[in-house]
Order: sequence, then structure tokens, then C-alpha cells
Amino acid sequence: MAKDAFARHLGIELIEMKEGYARATMKVTPELLNGAGVTHGSAVFGLADLVFAAASNSHGPVALGLNVNIHYLKATTSGALLTGIAREENQTRKTGLYRLEVTDEKGELVALAEGLAYRPGSGK
Repeated sequence: MAKDAFARHLGIELIEMKEGYARATMKVTPELLNGAGVTHGSAVFGLADLVFAAASNSHGPVALGLNVNIHYLKATTSGALLTGIAREENQTRKTGLYRLEVTDEKGELVALAEGLAYRPGSGK
């Protein structure tokens, strides 16, 4: 995760990573706002994607995202502290399914997503 230049650019800090789980935070800065003055969807997605990558790669073999579906539930603005959490819901030899949550400092859901990862080097 230390090699993830985009996550560094967004100011994402990986707080916890263990097998099938990851938690990270991101402070919303003025540079992360869209034209309407709320947190850009791509910034929220970036946080969700980083915890997805961390949790899915926590098993060792490289995991790559196949699909992510995200639902934006609440707008935030500059100064908000967002927390992203990924939890493994199912794992097979080649794939993993993850629940991704982004919450604000009040613990309210900002976005809910589901990610499917593929582990190409984990056998036939």
C-alpha cells in the first residue's frame, strides 16, 4: 500500500490492515470538492478502493479488482474526516467479495460499496 501514489495524493492514511480487513481515513480538503462544493465522488471512491485493495491483498497473492459497485448516500464538505472500512464477505481460491463502507466523523454512512477481487496467481 506504501506504493499507492494516488492514495497519497488524496491524503489517505491506512490505519489498520489484517487478513480480509482494512481501515483507512481521509480528511476532505478544498481540493477534493466538486463544482457543487461537496466531496467529489471520485475521492470517496478512492478511499473505498484503497481499503478494498488493502483487504483483498492481505492474504498474500496479488489481488486485482474486477468490479466495484458504489452507492453514494450522503454528501460531505471540506473538513470532514472520512473513514473507509473493507470487510471480506466471501473468499474462494481465485476471488474475494468485499463490503466497503465509507462513514463520516459521526459514523453516518457516506457510501456503501461491494468489490469483487481476482487473484490471478493463486492456482488454476
